[in-house]
Amino acid sequence: MTEQILALRDATVTQEERAVLAGVTFALAKSEFAYLVGRTGSGKSSLLKTLYADLPLLVGTGEVAGFNLAKLPAGKVPYLRRKLGIVFQDFQLLSDRSVTENLLFVLNATGWSGKARKQQRIQEVLTQVGLSGVGNRMPHRLSGGEQQRVVIARALLNEPVLLLADEPTGNLDPEVADGIMELFTEINHAGTAVLMATHNFQLIERYPHRVLTCQGGQLLDSGRP
Repeated sequence: MTEQILALRDATVTQEERAVLAGVTFALAKSEFAYLVGRTGSGKSSLLKTLYADLPLLVGTGEVAGFNLAKLPAGKVPYLRRKLGIVFQDFQLLSDRSVTENLLFVLNATGWSGKARKQQRIQEVLTQVGLSGVGNRMPHRLSGGEQQRVVIARALLNEPVLLLADEPTGNLDPEVADGIMELFTEINHAGTAVLMATHNFQLIERYPHRVLTCQGGQLLDSGRP
């Protein structure tokens, strides 16, 4: 049996006390890549937020990176998130800090110590995403594709077992989006599971993986008959 990084069983995904998805049952194995698709408002973002404990799991069972979502006290949420990399569509970089300072902020917040060790880790992730020379630049001096690569570098700092990406190519040109997808593929091949919400069906055709579809309040799984 391949180790599971994520497993939901008969879960109800709620947003503001309204059920947006019900009876959600799926698992993601270590090093697996899956897409999450569906119309706007179908529950994709709510499902991702449930997985990183931004929304509570009130019905059903769920485990992510060894944490029980249904019984997760607020104080343990940061420990769950250290095991995850989260990539947003709108970057959410701190505009008043350089790239290095943005990454340092995360390392400090997640308990890293040792100046040399932190600088080394920052350089490692920037090199991994192809941006080894931009540490001193401010986010607004970078292109959209470069900013998204910084966001991915930020997500990789704590060597996550699972990368959750919400429309990471949504604001990018097709060629730039291809580069981001190739980067996700490399990260996945290196052993990190990826769950990526997207509207871009051309990307799914070019980089085929299992597809989870939010539709009519349910989650349909291309990996299940």
